[in-house]
Amino acid sequence: MTTPGHDQATHTARAHSFNAVAAQYAAVRPSYPPALFDTIEELTGRPLAGSRVVDIGAGTGMATARLHARGADVIAVEPGEGMAAEFRRRLPGVPVVRGSGNALPLADHTADLLTCAQAWHWTDPVRAVPEAVRVLRPGGALALWWNTSALDVPWIAEAAARAGRHFGLDIAAEKRNVDARVADPTDRLGLLRRDLRWSRRVPLDTHLANLGSHSLFLTQGAERSAAYLAEERRHVLAVFPDGIVEEAYDVTLLFATTAPTTAPTTAPTTATPPAPTA
Repeated sequence: MTTPGHDQATHTARAHSFNAVAAQYAAVRPSYPPALFDTIEELTGRPLAGSRVVDIGAGTGMATARLHARGADVIAVEPGEGMAAEFRRRLPGVPVVRGSGNALPLADHTADLLTCAQAWHWTDPVRAVPEAVRVLRPGGALALWWNTSALDVPWIAEAAARAGRHFGLDIAAEKRNVDARVADPTDRLGLLRRDLRWSRRVPLDTHLANLGSHSLFLTQGAERSAAYLAEERRHVLAVFPDGIVEEAYDVTLLFATTAPTTAPTTAPTTATPPAPTA
């Protein structure tokens, strides 16, 4: 049984592990399907084009690039030096500032939308939720999402079980933690959930490099991770003998809007009626 201090140390080590492999992370990690951004526009009731968006835990800019391509006015927030450097190399025209979701270096009520792709679990929701509310304008929205392996696909479930046995972790439990009750334990935001299935086809080496870019592998030591990946190559080739792997993912989106500005209950008869809220 681990102690709370050990758990926190492990969590911190995993959170910072990506900085040493930022280029690998950017090259091999899966992106996000267009349907995700369509869903965000549907839920916000406004296009991303022209929206003021803050991308929290932006990493190397994978989500930021998609938001920017949709015409959003994006500023990225990233705590890691290595990840931020790779971000600047890949997206030189998009501003990125150092900071985290727990303490956003931004003014009050300045964003239409806060996004956090693959990173909210590295925040402390007790601090991050009030920070999100502070930075969002009234009626603004928070969108959190994760790519998670589609564990109902037999070969992916078998691969997850092998990883769990090798590293002594419950991979399925980690996926179950991508949940509104974990993201916002006090239910202050009333997060709703959407799940989107998508897939990509990649060479076996890309698939294995993607696995190796996860914090689980990065904190286990090179020798132990290399042994696992060598064995995994054999298993995956048995399923995809042509060396092209079809990775299936579920994107889990958690979404909430902040309360819009409320008009006074009474007003002078000469007052101009408030404009309708978008």
